[in-house]
Amino acid sequence: MKKIAIVGAGPTGIYTLFSLLKLNTPLCVTVYEQAEEAGVGMPYSDEDNSRMMLANIASIEIPPLFSTYLEWLRTQSDAHLARYGVQKSALHDRQFLPRILLGQYFRDQFLALVGQARKQGFEVNVLESCQVTDVEATPDGVNLWAEGETEPEPFDLAVIATGHVWPDEDAASRSFFPSPWSGLMEAKIPACNVGILGTSLSGLDAAMAVAIQHGKFIETDDEQIHFQLDECSEALKIVLMSRSGILPEADFYCPIPYEPLTIATEQAIDAAIEQGSEGLLDRIFELVVAELKHADPQWSDAVALETLTADSIRDAWFADREKHGPFRWAVSNLNEVERNKRDKRTVPWRYTILRLHEAVEKIVPHLTKKDRERFKVGLARVFIDNYAAIPSQSIRRLLALREAGIISILTLGDDYEMAVKEDRTVIEARGEVAYFDVFIDARGQKPLKTKDLPFPVLRHQLESAGEDIPDVGDDYTLLAPEYLRGRIAFGALPYLMHDRPFVQGLVVCAEIGEAIAKAAVQPASRVRRRLDFTDE
Repeated sequence: MKKIAIVGAGPTGIYTLFSLLKLNTPLCVTVYEQAEEAGVGMPYSDEDNSRMMLANIASIEIPPLFSTYLEWLRTQSDAHLARYGVQKSALHDRQFLPRILLGQYFRDQFLALVGQARKQGFEVNVLESCQVTDVEATPDGVNLWAEGETEPEPFDLAVIATGHVWPDEDAASRSFFPSPWSGLMEAKIPACNVGILGTSLSGLDAAMAVAIQHGKFIETDDEQIHFQLDECSEALKIVLMSRSGILPEADFYCPIPYEPLTIATEQAIDAAIEQGSEGLLDRIFELVVAELKHADPQWSDAVALETLTADSIRDAWFADREKHGPFRWAVSNLNEVERNKRDKRTVPWRYTILRLHEAVEKIVPHLTKKDRERFKVGLARVFIDNYAAIPSQSIRRLLALREAGIISILTLGDDYEMAVKEDRTVIEARGEVAYFDVFIDARGQKPLKTKDLPFPVLRHQLESAGEDIPDVGDDYTLLAPEYLRGRIAFGALPYLMHDRPFVQGLVVCAEIGEAIAKAAVQPASRVRRRLDFTDE
């Protein structure tokens, strides 16, 4: 049997194993997981998340394995769900639930996968608490070293599915956390001035992780939430901050699966790409405008869409939020989206932007360097804001902290300075200076390059071939240097973000897993276009 290694047993690794089973060709599969339990994944583990942290995806959107997430939830006991504030009788497929519960679903599905694989004649070995220290591609296959092993294990194909990469807990101190997943969950945060860089869901989650150490949220029957601060924690003040000081939208109702686009179709975007890199961004923006006008002419007129460009649409998109202020706007937005959910009403312009981001992403590697930067600071910010809409419950909790006088938002602007000192962090922005006893960087995953790979031999092999970023085919197998073609499938999301800036979420994990499984049969040959990093 062909020997396959899967490095990482989070969602991408799980969906890869699931797709291998569907090929129905028995294989010898070894799964390496550095955590204590394979099949959970860092975003959903109880070590890295509190029960307050909500998954930003509902059952209706999660690609099912042996059962849908909702079906699995309904098999759980009332008492177990109640531990996470979930009522079994109120479950539905558009619900946002604690991340830890989703991790338990994946763990159960993974164990079922392993059992099913063995029934189908697969040989499956699961190595938990086992970190892979190095990977080497050879003309005959792949050598893989695990921690504590002096000799490598040979494989025909290695799947790198290591997921998100955050700074180690060693990089954190009592006063500074380089990410919310660098020891924050275990840390005791005193009632003090806490700064959080980032106003997206990660930033809000970090705020909740701190707040519940000093009080509790009380929810009433009419879905109102209040925060009761402990008597000894009056000194707690939390400041969320970002360049814009803007809060994300609450998640909105729309049809799932997505309806096809009418004008900015795959064929139309491919045709625009074929005309060349010069002017590509502006040609694509014309398609975006046409699609929006077709879907929602009233909104298009209200924002004067015809007068906007790929550069100015960002300002128009956020104008309403900037005009009304973050908390006042959040109340209005929350009321609107909840009303639309009750009425099952889709807002056409929001839904159109949501579908456009996946269609437009394929232009990124074809853009000129100048237009790539324009896209990054303009249209991409609109897409990211739209698809990163957050659970209504997170907004309600944020507003409860605001009502309790605990949380505020600081707009940094583009030219701010941050100095991390031994006992505090200092922020200078817009002529003001702020001091924080505890500071959390919650800006999210940054794109990684070959130099960031934790596997020294593979890193050297790629760098020696001039690969600043891993270059992969349609099935995510590495394409260079020539002798390792088809040997290593690279599905680690942070390394794919350079030419796929919106690569995120469980749907993408499932798509990557399905593509990688095909490499076990026949490696792909088509090359993804590489970005030019010259002078960057």
